[in-house]
Amino acid sequence: MRRTVLALMAVTALAAGCDRPAEPAAEDAPAAEAPAPEMPADAPPQEEVDPAAAMTPAGAPVSCLNDVGAEAAQRLVDRCIAVSPATHPPCNVANPCEMIQGEIDRSCEMYAPGEARPAECAA
Repeated sequence: MRRTVLALMAVTALAAGCDRPAEPAAEDAPAAEAPAPEMPADAPPQEEVDPAAAMTPAGAPVSCLNDVGAEAAQRLVDRCIAVSPATHPPCNVANPCEMIQGEIDRSCEMYAPGEARPAECAA
């Protein structure tokens, strides 16, 4: 019994020692500030980047909202929502118009020949 109690106390003391945070090194010493970086004299000239051009990488898909405007994009999204059976369809103005139209086409192709399609498939 005594051995068990002593062993538990020893393990507890060891575990308590592991939880202590490391003491910071010399808090009293002032922090030395790093000098500002300087461009070497022989460095090539640097280009200035236009922030508008940097925001949209070349070849990146453009949102339908930016491509065709708010009204046309919303009409396309409404058609997409009306015909898509998907649980998470890409019917969102932030997606490219081609993606939204592709979902409409895919959804409308699911109807069998002679089966009544929604009016949104004909638009």
